[in-house]
Amino acid sequence: MKRLSLSLLAALAFSPLLPAADHVVYEPAGKAAGKHVVLLSGDEEYRSEEAMPMLGKLLSQRHGFKCTVLFSLNDKGEIDPGAGGSLSHPEALDTADAIVMLLRFRHWDVATSGKFQAAINRGVPIIALRTSTHAFSGYPKDSPFAVWNWNNPDGGWGEKVLGETWVSHWGKHKVEATKGIIEAANASHPVLRGVSSLFGNTDVYEAAPPADAVILARGQVLQGMTADTPPASYRKATAAKVEQDVNSPMMPVAWTRSVKNDKGGENKILCTTMGAATDLTDEGLRRLVINGVYWGLGLEVPEKADASLVGDYQPTMYGFKGNKQGLKPDDFVLAK
Repeated sequence: MKRLSLSLLAALAFSPLLPAADHVVYEPAGKAAGKHVVLLSGDEEYRSEEAMPMLGKLLSQRHGFKCTVLFSLNDKGEIDPGAGGSLSHPEALDTADAIVMLLRFRHWDVATSGKFQAAINRGVPIIALRTSTHAFSGYPKDSPFAVWNWNNPDGGWGEKVLGETWVSHWGKHKVEATKGIIEAANASHPVLRGVSSLFGNTDVYEAAPPADAVILARGQVLQGMTADTPPASYRKATAAKVEQDVNSPMMPVAWTRSVKNDKGGENKILCTTMGAATDLTDEGLRRLVINGVYWGLGLEVPEKADASLVGDYQPTMYGFKGNKQGLKPDDFVLAK
């Protein structure tokens, strides 16, 4: 029998008959930081399936972190934000040194939830974006995360760990964008290093983090959807039925805190209610997330972290309809 040629072996190696990967791994470029960042995508609205691979490429290629991106998949192996019970390859959480997440109303099984909880109990830092304040729904009933805002007096996982749960759209959804205003009293915080401005075309969420939270930025509600539109000015009632001007005081949109986990250790938390895939076209917001990873891991935060994109990034507009169909994790493999 003739030996297989190298070209044929190569063709077989990339044959479509081989099983497709259910996650993406980005190996570090340049000097390795020696840390593993696991990025969790899974939401029906804000295109986390596009945002997390972009951040994984950036953190690996610009900053030397090994990055693994996990997805919600349907039974065809396609990325399906509506598959709320799915988290592909949760085993990656076993070696996570940090977690970056954009989740919404997930209902993982006990085994997957257990791996996430185990990572928390190891003291892994959490960088949580947008709807992660309401990351988990009430099913299955025996899931450790089967409680959230109005079903639970303490606001569920979001309020317990991140410092807030889902409250309301404070700005008008898809009408009024967000300008992030740096909190002057905390402008020297390492997570704000090199961050001078923030902008996102999502609206401000109503939020009231606890007293132990360090507010990094507040969200100025704009009249329109671009950064050059003026601030909005009108009154509305908060969840506590207190009426106030929509921009006085401005709602927190980014904060840090340190919380005790069930094993008695502590987790460093960076939470921002910004962070849709479209928001992350903003360099300042990308740098905030990068800084959060360094800070959470106890590493020195760069003076101005490289937040330049790796490859093309043209995120899909957010909404409950319109996400790209038929995508698979392999579609996000880093191009050579």
